[in-house]
Amino acid sequence: MDANSLTTTLEFVSCSGFRLNIEERAVLQSSLVILRKNHDFDRVLYWGRIMGGRDYYHIAQGRGEDDLMGKKYLYSLNCMDWLVLPAVTDVMIADMSKAVKGLFTGDPSHLYEHMEVVEGSTEEKVTKVNEEERLAVAIHLIDKEASVVPRGAYIKNPCGLVQTNRRFEGLTNSEAGKLDNYFHFTVPGKLKKKTVLEMAELSPSIDFLEPLSDDNPKGCWSLQFECAGRVCVIRSLLWLGLTSFHVPLTTHHGYIYIGDGTKNLDLPLML
Repeated sequence: MDANSLTTTLEFVSCSGFRLNIEERAVLQSSLVILRKNHDFDRVLYWGRIMGGRDYYHIAQGRGEDDLMGKKYLYSLNCMDWLVLPAVTDVMIADMSKAVKGLFTGDPSHLYEHMEVVEGSTEEKVTKVNEEERLAVAIHLIDKEASVVPRGAYIKNPCGLVQTNRRFEGLTNSEAGKLDNYFHFTVPGKLKKKTVLEMAELSPSIDFLEPLSDDNPKGCWSLQFECAGRVCVIRSLLWLGLTSFHVPLTTHHGYIYIGDGTKNLDLPLML
């Protein structure tokens, strides 16, 4: 959610039960402006909140000239003081999957440990992950698998930069009700092959991301019109707490995460 319109856009997801109190809104409104200036970001977004046993982690996302490739994440325990999260590596992801169990504690310095016997020997290997690294990995995975933007909201220019599409005027009500018209806002993997007819209807400048309709398992997204049918709300059932919204025929769109930072691995059994 863009920091410049935080108060307004929070209303669009209030139906999901997420709210910030007056004090939090006021502090965030000013601290995010300062954050943008201090780190020389082009834009700053309030990404959401991850619940810990002791404290909440408030998360901000800073963007550079390229909205897709220039993402950086910061966290705060008081909405005022922000710390940059480390860049995520494949090693960090692998270590987290081994060492981390349970929910976040709310203490960035908390250390998770996992001990295993090295195959073919009696030597023991200890894997250590602190909660700050775990937080970085969780945000990386959530954003990779569940960040959502409507089709056409971003454009890839001839230089390859992904930027806000100033000509985007919003999806129609009919378009907004179809998952095909919502994309993952992350670097795409291998895009699904399209038929000749489908290719003819695509535009390379806006159809460079992966549509939600290609996701597996089928049924991992919930799409509904709420607020008296004025707002299209999309929820991830894999990452419970990730809510995206779009107001048809307007430029208003965004997403926010409010949850415990864990993936719903039981979803395939629930569908």
